[in-house]
Amino acid sequence: MIFIVIRKHILNFIILSFLLLNTACQLRDPTQTHGINFLENREKQLILTETNKNDTIKILGQPHIISVDDKNTWIYIERVKSKGPIYKLGKEVLLVNNILELKYDLYGILKEKNFYDKEDMKDIAYNKNETINDISQESFVSGLLQSLRERMYGQKKN
Repeated sequence: MIFIVIRKHILNFIILSFLLLNTACQLRDPTQTHGINFLENREKQLILTETNKNDTIKILGQPHIISVDDKNTWIYIERVKSKGPIYKLGKEVLLVNNILELKYDLYGILKEKNFYDKEDMKDIAYNKNETINDISQESFVSGLLQSLRERMYGQKKN
């Protein structure tokens, strides 16, 4: 009799733990977000020639980037990544890549806004030139070994 009661409790415990574990599982894909969520919807709240910098900070928060040349150009970013399909071995896929560029006049009133999404980024032409940095080209040790190697081979030729 006691064995049957204990067996029922164990069975109830297993069923209860199974239900609790399954309800905690999510069916949505895990995403990694960076920047401001729903930037496209929030951008629509900004009205040209009416919105000022303080209103923008209330709606979007502090800007991610302020232009070095022009302090009246603010840039906001939204990026969402997710795990890709199984046949791509879980490689990350870029779902959303939005950039909002806001330009203000001298009085802090919004005079221009440009919204770029993932498709617009394909049309931007980037400069292919590379900057050569002499400092990070080689370390001190590799330079020393190179000079020793040149001296060794220089003595063999003579």
